[in-house]
Amino acid sequence: MSSTAFVIPPELTLDTGTWPGDGPIRFGSDEHKRLFCKTLLDTHNPYRPRVLDWPRLDAEAEKRITSLPIWDIAVQTENKAGMNVATYAEAIADPLLKKAVELDGYEEKRHRHVLANLVEAYGITLAPEPAFPRPKDPEWAFMVTGYSECIDSFFAFGLFKAAKDTGFFPPELIDTFEPVIHEEGRHILFFVNWVAWHRRNMPFWRRPWFELKVLAVWLFLVWERIGIAKDVGHGQQDNNFTVNGAQQLGADIDVGQLIAICLAENDRRLSIYDPRLKRPRFVPFMARLALKFVGPKKKAA
Repeated sequence: MSSTAFVIPPELTLDTGTWPGDGPIRFGSDEHKRLFCKTLLDTHNPYRPRVLDWPRLDAEAEKRITSLPIWDIAVQTENKAGMNVATYAEAIADPLLKKAVELDGYEEKRHRHVLANLVEAYGITLAPEPAFPRPKDPEWAFMVTGYSECIDSFFAFGLFKAAKDTGFFPPELIDTFEPVIHEEGRHILFFVNWVAWHRRNMPFWRRPWFELKVLAVWLFLVWERIGIAKDVGHGQQDNNFTVNGAQQLGADIDVGQLIAICLAENDRRLSIYDPRLKRPRFVPFMARLALKFVGPKKKAA
């Protein structure tokens, strides 16, 4: 694929309107919508996948990277996410929100091409990608993608930090991947604020159905990850590449330590954005709850 295939359409980052004032913002208001949409649109990084500098790795580092059992599903997940987000954008009437969701979908598709270029650079063989049908319920698909990213990004933040600190990823590869990890933070921030805005701007009679849909999405994601956990260790790739990646980082990081790193990195990466924006809360809450039972193990003296 040529590098020109991923030049951002200029209309998505131009004419995004004015920022709201510095005062308090009510969730669901027009000021709230402008704040979370412009935060996504105005912080876009226009890098192109083909011009990223994939560093030459020594034999040991390359073996660590190529042996990770995540690349097939990582590419497929980003491809499906891009389609889900773009499909939902098609039906949005509000011009600013439509731009923001279209940009979100563009960036998801770009992640897929970043990963595809990585596996090409390091000679990793991928299984053929399945054909993903267009979602019949675009809102459901958008919500599944958004809430799934809230889970995966939380753990990806910690795994990325652990991979950096342990030397599992060489510094050059860390620098190359940083824009992708940064974008995941922007995406989940945008999504949880869209949920807060969307539920407050729908008719009252639709709200119970929407809340049931939110619950159904979470139950679906829990069911999906239970199935994933059963497949781990059977040589199968799956949607929870976060779990598989953690197994490859080494025995020096226990579950409690990993959760603590994820919490710290989640707070750090989202702290740079306007404090008036809503933050993802459910996954960090569950992680803190789990940490009470599986706290970091104390190292023997």
